[in-house]
Amino acid sequence: MANSDNLNAWIERWQNGDERAAELIYNQFRDQTYRLAYGLLGHREDAEEAAQDALTYALVNIQKYDKGKSGFSTWLHTITVSRCRDKRRRKLLPGFSLTAWLQKGQDLPDAGPGPEMATAVIETHTQLWQAIHNLKPHYREAIILRYWAGYTYREMAEILGCPVPTAQSRVRLAYNLLKAGLVEPELTFLEERA
Repeated sequence: MANSDNLNAWIERWQNGDERAAELIYNQFRDQTYRLAYGLLGHREDAEEAAQDALTYALVNIQKYDKGKSGFSTWLHTITVSRCRDKRRRKLLPGFSLTAWLQKGQDLPDAGPGPEMATAVIETHTQLWQAIHNLKPHYREAIILRYWAGYTYREMAEILGCPVPTAQSRVRLAYNLLKAGLVEPELTFLEERA
């Protein structure tokens, strides 16, 4: 990841018409944007389209970016969440397998010595992932942004366009809904990151 000085220099160069700087910004954020879109949509082609659309919009409208209001990644991910919401509104998305998700760079931690343990971990993650995708969209977005993308509540509030307490409430409510629907040990990774 580029440091903030490099990123700010690239943004300024792109705002002044340097196409190489736009390419650097695109390359810097394409994987991160895709992972966020995939986490929200759960469908490879839709995530690719939403991420591409978000990056294109951000680069074409770079003059609208104001570093005094938010960081570039926060601004870009606000656009990405919006594109994913639009995509969800347009069609009912099909389900997907955890295996496909894991192949996109979301590796499981070392499951331990035996195949039984590995199978149990995969089943647990599958159940959790299905439960996350059964949540209402605003709860799903909050859980994904907090626990998968690692945003602070303040950053989440900016991305979701809501007050900080609302972002906190959505995460708490989503967590409680997941906890109520799943067996306790399946949520230990959420508790460890909270």
